[in-house]
Amino acid sequence: MISSRDLCRLLSGLLRNRPDTSDEPFAEIVVDSREVVPGALFVALRGEHADGHQFVDDALQRGASAAIVSADSGLQSQRHIVVDDPLSALQEAGRRWRGDVSAQVVGITGSVGKTTVREATYQLLAQQFRVHQSPRNFNGDIGLPIALLGIDRDDEWAVIEIGPYSEEEMALLVSSARADVCIVTNVGPTHLERFGSMDDTERIKGLLPASLSAGGLAILNGDDERVRRMAAVTDAEVLMYGFGESNDLRAADVSANGFEGIAFRLQQRGGGAVEVETPLVGAHQAMTVLAASAVGLRAGISLDELVPILACLEPGSRLARRRAANGAVVVDDAYNAAPLSMRAALDLLADCQPRRIALLGDMRELGSEERTAHAALGRYAAERCDWLIAVGERSRDLIEAAREAGHPQACWLAEPEQAADILRPVIAPSDTVLVKASHAMHLERVVERLCAP
Repeated sequence: MISSRDLCRLLSGLLRNRPDTSDEPFAEIVVDSREVVPGALFVALRGEHADGHQFVDDALQRGASAAIVSADSGLQSQRHIVVDDPLSALQEAGRRWRGDVSAQVVGITGSVGKTTVREATYQLLAQQFRVHQSPRNFNGDIGLPIALLGIDRDDEWAVIEIGPYSEEEMALLVSSARADVCIVTNVGPTHLERFGSMDDTERIKGLLPASLSAGGLAILNGDDERVRRMAAVTDAEVLMYGFGESNDLRAADVSANGFEGIAFRLQQRGGGAVEVETPLVGAHQAMTVLAASAVGLRAGISLDELVPILACLEPGSRLARRRAANGAVVVDDAYNAAPLSMRAALDLLADCQPRRIALLGDMRELGSEERTAHAALGRYAAERCDWLIAVGERSRDLIEAAREAGHPQACWLAEPEQAADILRPVIAPSDTVLVKASHAMHLERVVERLCAP
């Protein structure tokens, strides 16, 4: 992590005062004063609903060692780092710090799966190298510069998520990250309200491989036609991964063992094969393992060395298994949802016994594909669960399609609280309950109620 002295050097030409500086690294960088820990750097940003400058005093009282503030705020103490625009200064500091460090950067983008791939890649590399990764899902115009500023000078690798809201933002992110290696997980109907069409999404995601130099490596999902086409936009070496036989790194004979993980044969074109077992949950996670393994191979880890490393991977933050008050399994993935990730979660549920309950909610930002995508998911869910509950206005199409497909227990609800009221008294200790929706649906409230004593 950078220090205040590093930061002021990085902001040369942008500073409007002479703050006190130190070589002590910041504990972390935050934009929410409630998240301040002693020694943190607070960045005062102006948003649609709040102005961070109103919380600078609160941040300093909580122990922040410094705050980046706007010159027009009137804040001028020695703990204030004064610039014209705090967000632009944060982004420029991240860009300049990336140029200072020697770590090789792995940039990860895609419609779904970025966080899971990032976590697996970090864990794999950390077995043999000093590695930094994006905190949480810090992948946008605020989060990515914070992630870059967290790279230490002695880190050998940095694994960074890249998740833009627009083509302009994607250009900013890839130019800041300057990735040496990239992974593109997929292109799906996610965030179409922001991106426009699937063709637009493909072009925007393709800016990452296009940014690589000839010495870089583009790791592309070869089973996704739109991602596969990105090989034509990059000067870097290309490695295709997937289930298809034409891929350079391939998963064959995948065996999913529910929450015990998966096993498969990992084949490298012209380089042999190894039998792999990993605790990652769901057959779709073979793609995660392939993407992370491709980075490991690039870093000099052999196929044989990958086997024990992959066996020790932790499942990560998605599809977390919790216990309801009566012992029933609650699969908590209420953070995010898109058609591809919804289907993968339902595939996992389908392997569970005896009673499988799916509590799903609206998928947001699907644009013109919204009704079609929800209906298609309803038909898909109808074959993979015994009891289907959907929450939210967009999910009416989901339930209607499931009923038309013949599902006998498909139920639509307006509010999450209704789902908790219905489920809590009737779920059995042997049931498995999948909870998944876009975060705006707040289905985590249902999870908390189901798991409360």
